[in-house]
Amino acid sequence: MEEVKRLIDDIRNGQILPIYFLMGDEGYYIDRIAEYIGTHVLSEEEKGFNQMVLYGKDVTIDEIVSNAKRFPMMAEKQVIIVKEAQHLSRTIEQLAPYAENPQPSTVLVICFKYKKLDKRKKLHKVLKAPNGLVFESKKLYENQVSEWIRKVLKTKGYPISHKASILLVEFLGTDLSRIHNELEKLSVVLPKGTEITPEVIEKHIGISKDYNNFEFKKAIGERDILKATRIATYFSQNPKDNPFVVTVSLLHTFFTQLLQYHGLNDHSPRNVASALRINPYFVDEFQVAARNYSMKKSSKVISYLRELDMKGKGVGAYNMSQGDLLKELLVKIM
Repeated sequence: MEEVKRLIDDIRNGQILPIYFLMGDEGYYIDRIAEYIGTHVLSEEEKGFNQMVLYGKDVTIDEIVSNAKRFPMMAEKQVIIVKEAQHLSRTIEQLAPYAENPQPSTVLVICFKYKKLDKRKKLHKVLKAPNGLVFESKKLYENQVSEWIRKVLKTKGYPISHKASILLVEFLGTDLSRIHNELEKLSVVLPKGTEITPEVIEKHIGISKDYNNFEFKKAIGERDILKATRIATYFSQNPKDNPFVVTVSLLHTFFTQLLQYHGLNDHSPRNVASALRINPYFVDEFQVAARNYSMKKSSKVISYLRELDMKGKGVGAYNMSQGDLLKELLVKIM
């Protein structure tokens, strides 16, 4: 993310602002920026007296401001990081008077996860250089995450195959913090330069390269009943690693997107990837699935999935295992 890189470069070059208001739905970048400031603005000797971490659920705005107005001890700056500041959402506007005239020797970092400031109100308007800045951390779309994985691994010195990056997204979702933790594990156990392949992921992360939601969805799209049944059986034998709700949700998304595909006038790969917000890698899957499932059939499958979701929660399917439910679904749709 270029905005993050510029922000970090400015801090590295000594262009440090009095207030960093970090907000938005993607917690990963908020954590990384706060961590960087906490690690690099002060030396280890200065941190003892001049760096503190507060938590939004335990403090008030008045307490934050009181600490921010203190002068540093034997250092040019002090750093105050307020984590979980979203708990202060009802009173956060009370920070506006301080933001208008912040203490120059204080670096105040507000981690306002999963919420946003009201741009019409005063606090958002006054948080501009030289007083501070507002950084909004936005969730990446699923079709952007595999490219994000590739870039992160490239900076660490690891190439990754396209299928491997897709496999990680299918298994881990779009939670960048969770993905980052798994990539860190790989960088610990693998020599630099090792290509990350599905086999490597299977060995070190525990995601089966053959029996996963990615392959299950693909088998259903291709109407490969034997392969889909084998995967459903594997899921039933390993339910903790293959949560039923995740499988049903992914299939629901797939067939909903297939309906959208049928409704497109332009089925060129570029337009399909853009309209469905999917990685271009998956366009072939939709082309194949569209031949196997008409618009009417796709709608019917979605109704089956809704019914399956209810049965998975115990409604109308007493004592049916998740494996049996998946096999029942395959019989209905294939």
